[in-house]
Amino acid sequence: MPELPEVETVRRGLEPVLVGRRLVRVEQRRPDLRFRFPERFAERLEGTSVEALRRRAKYLLADLSSGEVLVMHLGMSGRFRVETGREAAEPGAFYYDSPPAPAHDHVVFWLSDGARVTYNDARRFGFMSLYDGATIEASPPFAGMGIEPLGTELSGDALADLFRGKRTPLKAALLDQRLVAGLGNIYVCEALFRARLSPEAPAGSLVTASGRPKAKAHALSEAIKAVLEEAVAHGGSTLRDHAQVDGTAGAMQERFRVYDREGEPCMTPGCRGVIGRIVQSGRSTFHCPLCQR
Repeated sequence: MPELPEVETVRRGLEPVLVGRRLVRVEQRRPDLRFRFPERFAERLEGTSVEALRRRAKYLLADLSSGEVLVMHLGMSGRFRVETGREAAEPGAFYYDSPPAPAHDHVVFWLSDGARVTYNDARRFGFMSLYDGATIEASPPFAGMGIEPLGTELSGDALADLFRGKRTPLKAALLDQRLVAGLGNIYVCEALFRARLSPEAPAGSLVTASGRPKAKAHALSEAIKAVLEEAVAHGGSTLRDHAQVDGTAGAMQERFRVYDREGEPCMTPGCRGVIGRIVQSGRSTFHCPLCQR
């Protein structure tokens, strides 16, 4: 499943194509994806203009001139294809998935400048819906959503507030979207490795008895930001043959320090550990048992 950096990469690829354009025609080729499309989906979109394209956690949000917001989630295999004249490009094709087949083209947006944006989703775990822009923050899935890990919200102090008194393992706490929104398995593994923290340690161990953040909390917040910013800069990692608008390939998977490296030597200078894999809540966790404590 694409994580925050991949969704941000797709957003940056779509933004110059969609923003400022009018949706002349919307072709909805099936009644549902993961969920049913909202009533009169295509009709409500047609004739509106895209005023902005934002990201919240792993969701794409297109602000429309109608006052509604088109919310899109890529699920496990959702992707967009942009066609302008004779040229075609994908702001994201999946690293763990096969090339898209036209049979899985489910929604087509025809734009006022002649471009066409097609949503393809083989497994149909993604979805699209429409929300009232004035109340969207109080609407599911955004009500109760945690802080954004990029930007100014995340800090050692913020983690201390979120983790105080929690015996939940750090890995599980970081994946809880009610606490920190948008983090996924790959980048949590990478951040914990960079911060030298055990994925099995209680989340509350980052907080002092008086409720103040320990040095570990500050180290973790900085590691999360660093790995996400690096991933965005390199076009993401759970994408394969990824081409940004300028043709640059996504290559973060080549920079993994711990994820999917089971049995390989630890990359920490001076550490003689070997990367291991454990299963937490049904997900693989990669870590160094020697330097992550």
